[in-house]
Amino acid sequence: MKVDEKKPETTTVPSKDSKETKEVKETKDADTLTFDDIKENVKSIEKGIQQKENRFLIRVMRTIFSTRKRLNDQVLKRVLNYYYITQSVQNDKEFLMSFIDVNAPSTQSTVAPMETDDAVPKSEPVTQVATPVQSVTTTTTTATKTKSPAILLPEVDLYIHLLVLIFAIDRQKNKQAIDLAEKMMEKITSQNRRTLDFIAARCYFFYTRIYEIAGKLDQIRYFLHSRLRTAVLRNDYEGTAVLINCLLRSYLEFNLYDQATKLVSKVTFPTQASNNEWARYLFYYGRIKAMQLEYTEAHKHLIQALRKAPQHEAVGFKQIVQKFAIVVELLLGEIPDKAVFRNPQLKKALQPYFQLTQAVRAGNLARFNQVLEKFGEKFMKEDTWTLIIRLRHNVIKTGVKMISLSYSKISLDNIAQKLQLDSAVDAEFIVAKAIRDGVIEAHIDHEGGFVQTKDLTDVYSTLDPMKVFHQRIKFCLELRNQSVKAMRFPPKKYSEELETAEERRAREEEEMEYAKEMADEDDEGFP
Repeated sequence: MKVDEKKPETTTVPSKDSKETKEVKETKDADTLTFDDIKENVKSIEKGIQQKENRFLIRVMRTIFSTRKRLNDQVLKRVLNYYYITQSVQNDKEFLMSFIDVNAPSTQSTVAPMETDDAVPKSEPVTQVATPVQSVTTTTTTATKTKSPAILLPEVDLYIHLLVLIFAIDRQKNKQAIDLAEKMMEKITSQNRRTLDFIAARCYFFYTRIYEIAGKLDQIRYFLHSRLRTAVLRNDYEGTAVLINCLLRSYLEFNLYDQATKLVSKVTFPTQASNNEWARYLFYYGRIKAMQLEYTEAHKHLIQALRKAPQHEAVGFKQIVQKFAIVVELLLGEIPDKAVFRNPQLKKALQPYFQLTQAVRAGNLARFNQVLEKFGEKFMKEDTWTLIIRLRHNVIKTGVKMISLSYSKISLDNIAQKLQLDSAVDAEFIVAKAIRDGVIEAHIDHEGGFVQTKDLTDVYSTLDPMKVFHQRIKFCLELRNQSVKAMRFPPKKYSEELETAEERRAREEEEMEYAKEMADEDDEGFP
């Protein structure tokens, strides 16, 4: 009689070597994807040059922020070996290679050997991990067999220099980065190509940024002014916008508000500039107006800067703009909305300004002085100290108003005690000024030494509704006009033949990708 014997069940346990090889494959795939993205950006640059369409160059500039996060030594090494192959660019290649650690492993994983044979321990047979090693080698060989470009365009050369400069800034190689930035400026000034404008504009920003990090921002003003003059003459609106913002940033860094005012009065900010540049310009202009005691204009420009800023990015930029907006609003005699301080992105950063607002709202001079002592260094570091000092008069004025609402008759000595003033004479002068400014309706009895408030006939009087309505209508019309100017239409579309279904599908996919890129505004320009 035959008896069926069951074979024992065997379980395959993945070896440690296969896991390490899988990690190597994933790491190399990530670097390969980054390298492929850079190649696609280069193709977009070449396509924009051939078709004379700036939108391809703008799209490449929008991807710098996402590419910046994935840059490492191995990716840049592959880029330089791929594009810098001719003898004429070998000097540039050697110079750029000096910024890269050629022997460094990939930063995305600690296990990332370059050779696939090193991923397998010598004590184990190679047959156990033959399949993953073959897949890795296949991936690398296909990447290396691609044909390299024969001619390196100036736009592509400048784009690769820009990536290396950003990489050097992130690695805090400031001295070497300054040399690279100067070399980039030499390349820009030696060329007269309109297709270089958008890449050059981004180079101007990082050129200013590296000098700001090194503390030498005042040394490049003459160069920035000369490039601004050239950009205006060439109708380079993106370069003009970036250079104006760089100069304003340089002036405000050293508190040169008069020079900044003269610059704003002499130049016209281009309306075709991107939202990021508009946000920066409105923020700088709002700061200038605030220092010139034009608080209404300052508050208007600061609020517009917040609206122009990216919706989900540039958190640091939104925080500093909101801080200035709160201080200016307090100087206007208004109290900011409490919802501003409850915003999760701004709650922690605005905590000192929330305490400042509470002190001004209550008219408590002692609490105001405590806030200044506690957060004085922070206010100085954020350049809001000069404006906050001006709030002392507002605190006193609010305290006088609260006293006038609470007492129909009060002595000047009690007012001086409540406001923590030195004497009743100081209280008399402050109350007299408040009466002259229309803050309170009262009468000072100098002989009796008291203040008698008057009955208000219309407590609920407000501003003219027509003025407020006119401001809102004007804002809506300006927004509509800007939207119409920003619309783009393909040239001579009426003379082309009807597109097929596949062409229409490809065009719609391209439009969806472009719309997604437009929505994801990069925040690297807001340091």
